[in-house]
Amino acid sequence: MYNFTADDDVTAHIRTLVEHFVPVAGMTDVELAEWIRAQGIDILVDLNGHTAHNRLPLFLRKPAPIQVTWLGYLATTGLPTMDYRLTDARADPPGRTESLHTETLWRLPDGLWCYEPHRFAPAVAPLPALRTGRLTFASFNNPAKVSVTILGVWARILQAVSDARLLLIRSALAARTTELERFFAGRGVDPRRVEFLERRSTADYLALYDRVDVALDTWPCAGGTTTCDALWMGVPTVTLAGDRSFSRSGASVLASVGLPDLIAETADDYVDRATAVAGDLPRLATLRDTLRERVRASPLVDARRFAAAIEHAYLAMAERALAGAEGARP
Repeated sequence: MYNFTADDDVTAHIRTLVEHFVPVAGMTDVELAEWIRAQGIDILVDLNGHTAHNRLPLFLRKPAPIQVTWLGYLATTGLPTMDYRLTDARADPPGRTESLHTETLWRLPDGLWCYEPHRFAPAVAPLPALRTGRLTFASFNNPAKVSVTILGVWARILQAVSDARLLLIRSALAARTTELERFFAGRGVDPRRVEFLERRSTADYLALYDRVDVALDTWPCAGGTTTCDALWMGVPTVTLAGDRSFSRSGASVLASVGLPDLIAETADDYVDRATAVAGDLPRLATLRDTLRERVRASPLVDARRFAAAIEHAYLAMAERALAGAEGARP
């Protein structure tokens, strides 16, 4: 079921991959719920959570016996009718986040992410620090994810690596750049060391990583696709894993490619890990040369393996539901 009105090349490609492609944006929740029941759909999956264009009111009607949420919103929907949320043990460590969910957490074995690198991604460039003689940090995440807490941590990193630069995506809010310049200046960091870049095409965005030695993840809302992009472009990312699912997405991605030493558990730890990797140019150069192949060989981009894990999860959910139904019979 397709709940958007856009009809482009991506939409056309998706149509070729599925048996049935049903646009439903024009249907009311009542109409769609009746249609789902009439079709006998067993498992209904939400990909939006509490983000734009979601159909969560539909899920409140429980049109399918098994309802699952995944990917678009890394937290609980809060719906008593949502049965499961797909996740993994790094994003939601067992025993730590169950109380924050109305759903049962279903942890996929390798990770909750499946990344397809951009086919037009440029080749990985040599480590820029070897050319420029200084370290360049960057965060190309959505500016809305840049909190005052993580800004303070980044300022500490720039204080510790005195000649380093930081690249950020410019906010659409006109006054935000001036605010950030004042923020860094107030913490002893020359604002000229922080460069604000305009949004650009995906190809040009990927090319920006040619200028970056180390990526810095946001907090409390960590990156997902942006972290994957950075790794594919040979740039290691340091992340701060919090106590919520949405602050642990970077940890999930890094664990899936075998880089747990870049996962910090506290702000002090984040500073220490970022400055340590920044100060180890031989390791950075090695990571630059090997990260793409490391990602290519990891579960993160193994679509068949991921699909098999999803299929296994859905079948297990169905078996559990059938067993419960049998047990409930008099």
